[in-house]
Amino acid sequence: MDSVSYKTRSISPAEIQREWVVVDATDLVLGRLASQVASIIRGKHKTFYTPNIDCGDHVIILNAEKVRLTGNKREDKMHVYHTGYPGGQRHVSARRILERTPEKLIELAVRRMLPKTKLGHQMYAKLHVYAGNEHKHQAQNPKPLELKY
Repeated sequence: MDSVSYKTRSISPAEIQREWVVVDATDLVLGRLASQVASIIRGKHKTFYTPNIDCGDHVIILNAEKVRLTGNKREDKMHVYHTGYPGGQRHVSARRILERTPEKLIELAVRRMLPKTKLGHQMYAKLHVYAGNEHKHQAQNPKPLELKY
């Protein structure tokens, strides 16, 4: 038995080849979409996944306004933020976010599934969400990705 073949190889940042993928969010459940996109952004779908290196792909999400929320979450789900001033805690429903800026709902869901570190912020920069069917990343030749769940 060769003990060298059992060594775990860690990939270096120079060896990473990133791809661009497009996901259509029409009628996809928000949480399931976000968890699969977060996994792709982290690079967990690749065989050479290394937790301490950003080895994921760029993800473009289209039709963010057509994402689906199950149950009564559209009305009942509240997002909390703070303005920074005393008494500045604010609550916004998912319906209100979808009406104003539908991209933000998906961005919040994916961001909260990524690590809360400098590496997580670097990974989050590879997420591109658009409310409509058009995007500005045609030059990268993104591949369509069909999410399964």
